[in-house]
Amino acid sequence: MIKAGQINAAVFDVGRVIVQWDLRHLVAKVVNDPAECDWVLSHVITERWHFQHDAGRDLSEMVAERKALFPQFADVIDAYAARFIETIPGRVPGTADLIEALHVQGTPLFAITNFGAEFWKQFAPTEPVLELFADIVISGREKLAKPDVAIFRHAAKRFGHDPAAMLFIDDNPANIAAAAAEGWHVHHFTDAAALEADLYARRLLKA
Repeated sequence: MIKAGQINAAVFDVGRVIVQWDLRHLVAKVVNDPAECDWVLSHVITERWHFQHDAGRDLSEMVAERKALFPQFADVIDAYAARFIETIPGRVPGTADLIEALHVQGTPLFAITNFGAEFWKQFAPTEPVLELFADIVISGREKLAKPDVAIFRHAAKRFGHDPAAMLFIDDNPANIAAAAAEGWHVHHFTDAAALEADLYARRLLKA
């Protein structure tokens, strides 16, 4: 195993690491009744269903199929497709500051994100910190999604760094486990303060 000081690149997840993400933040604007909103999030606009677009499935196909299955919720399904950006209420506090600090000191920055291709088009122009990344692997474009180890192998080739020289930062334990199994250094993200401490401990950030 390489020493911590030999890690020379940081690889970030996006949703729930750089920016907040919550389907409820949009659905509650369309479905006023809290109990009905809960039902919609459990049966109609679910994270499991949404993951199909992350994995590369066509959005229009998904929406048409879902509206046929739940015609009474056609308005909220349409809102999901057209207003997805409203599921992202803002940044996760502190992470962008750490990214900017890493960038200033010359650390190569990359990202691997589970994100639908159509939704990425809506989102990416709204978040300027993404411009600091040398490359971003987007699951919906590659039709590979975390925690499939194939996306980590693909990313390592794209980024041009050995997994043993990269720190992967993600909030999902399954993604962390998959990356670690491929030889990446990993940080299970909970908040920016814990990440900052780890970056200093690994000497990716310097005082």
